[in-house]
Amino acid sequence: MHLTRRFDQSALEGFAAELALFARPGMALLLKGDLGSGKSTFARAFIRALAGGADFDIPSPTFTLVQSYDETRVPAAHADLYRLGSDSELTELGLEELLDGHVLLVEWPERLLGLPLADRLLIELSGSGTTREAAITASGAWQQALLRNDQIRGFLNGTRWQGAERRFLEGDASFRRYETLHTQAGQAVLMDMPARPDGPPVKDGLPYSAIAHLAEDIRAVVAVNHVLAERGLSAPRIESHDLAAGFAVMEDLGRKVYGRMRLAGEDMQEPMEAAVAVLAGMARQDWPKDVPLDGGSHHRVPAYDIGAQMIEVDLLPSWFWPLVTGTGITPEARAAFECLWQELLPLTRAERPVWVLRDYHSPNLLWLPERDGVKRVGIIDTQDCLMGHPAYDLASLLQDARVDIDVAEADPLFEHYCGLRRDDPHFDRPSFELAYAILGAQRATKILGIFARLSQRDGKHGYLRHVPRVSRYLERNLAHPRLAGLRAWFDRHLPAAQRERQR
Repeated sequence: MHLTRRFDQSALEGFAAELALFARPGMALLLKGDLGSGKSTFARAFIRALAGGADFDIPSPTFTLVQSYDETRVPAAHADLYRLGSDSELTELGLEELLDGHVLLVEWPERLLGLPLADRLLIELSGSGTTREAAITASGAWQQALLRNDQIRGFLNGTRWQGAERRFLEGDASFRRYETLHTQAGQAVLMDMPARPDGPPVKDGLPYSAIAHLAEDIRAVVAVNHVLAERGLSAPRIESHDLAAGFAVMEDLGRKVYGRMRLAGEDMQEPMEAAVAVLAGMARQDWPKDVPLDGGSHHRVPAYDIGAQMIEVDLLPSWFWPLVTGTGITPEARAAFECLWQELLPLTRAERPVWVLRDYHSPNLLWLPERDGVKRVGIIDTQDCLMGHPAYDLASLLQDARVDIDVAEADPLFEHYCGLRRDDPHFDRPSFELAYAILGAQRATKILGIFARLSQRDGKHGYLRHVPRVSRYLERNLAHPRLAGLRAWFDRHLPAAQRERQR
C-alpha cells in the first residue's frame, strides 16, 4: 500500500496520534527524512498518544540510540540509527528482540529497510517551513490500520463528532475496539466492530463462533442496546451507526466499572443488589427473537442451545486438560464427559426463555448512582445476547471470573434475587437452583478452557492467575446433588488441587 499526504505540524501530530490508536507489539514504524523533516515530532506525538496524552519528557535517542517506554498502553521503543556505524552495532541494539514486546519507532531506518518486517509502516518525510509531505508505504497490520482509520474519519465526518479528539479506550488484537471522542460539547464512545472473520472449522464444517452463536457484526450491538434502552435499562444509546462498515457512536457511561470499584475496596452492596434487580426484572419480561434494524433488515437473537453449550464445555478437554496433564484427553474420558453434559444441560431449558447477556459481570457493569432504580446499572458488551435461562446471567454476576465473590456475599444476593421473583408465576425455586448449579458449572468449565486457550494459543499467560478462583466456583456448583456424576468425573480426572496449581 502506497500513498502520499501533506500535513502542517498540527496535522502531522494528529495523524501520529491516530496511528497510535492501532498500535500493538510487533509493529514497526520507520521514519525516514532529512534533518528537520519532522521525524522526531512524529515519534513524540505517537509516544505521547500511547501514554494517554500525558505531558512528559520524550528525549531524542540520538546519543542513547534506543529509548524504551514500558509504561505506555503498548510498550514502545524509540530508536535513532543516525550514529550507527555497522551492522554489528545494529545487532547489538537488539531491536528484533524489542519488537516482540514493543511497537518499534525508528528514525534513520536505512539499515532496516531490507529486513522482512511483516507489520511495517515506512513514512518518508520531506518539505520545509510549515508543510510536510509524507510518502507512506504500509504492509501487514499497518495497512489494515490505515484503511480502517480512513473509514473512521469518513464515518465521523457524517456526524456531529467530526474533528473530535480520539483517544484509545479498549481493545486488543481481536476484531472489536473502542475509542472515546472528545469535543467542547461533550464526550462519546466510538465502537469499531467490523464483521467477524470466520475461524477454522471445528465441527460439522462450522467455526467455533458460529456454533457458540457469537455476534458476527455490529448489528447485534445496535439491536440489543436499542431494546434494552427502550425498556428502561442503561445500555449505551446509539447516536449514529454504519452497519455495513461496523461503526457506532454511543453514549459514554463513564468509568465506574464494577470490577475496578471492587478492587479499590468500595462498598459493593448497593451496586450488586441493583445488578441483581436488573436480572430479576428481565426474567419477568417477554423478549423478542427478532429485532428490526434500519433498512428493513433485522437481528435474530439465537437460542442458547445444546450445541452452543456443548462446544463451550468442549474447551476444557481441548485446552485445559492438556495444560494440566501435559497429554491429550483419552477417548474414554472425553466420551464420559460429553455424556454427563448431554444429560444435565436439557434440565436448564427454560419454560420461557429470556435474553441472556452471557457477559453480565464486573468488567461490563458500570455504576451510575445519579440515576434511579435499575437505571443505576450501566450494561455494556451486549453483542453475544442469546435466548436462554435467566440463571446463567445470575451465575455470571455472582461467580465472577476476574474478582472474588465470596459465598458470604453471593448467597445473600442469590436470596435477594429469589425474593424479587417470589410472586413471579414463572419462578420455581428448586428448578432455578438446579439450573443455576448446572449453568454455573457449565460457565466455569468453559472459562477454564478459555483461559487455557488464551495462554497456550495466544501467549496471554496472565489469565491463568484467575484459574484457582474459577475452579472454586466450579466446586460450589458441583456440590448440588444432581451434579454428583459430573463431580465424580472431575474428582477422578481433574481434581481441584490439580486444577488450581495452574497459575
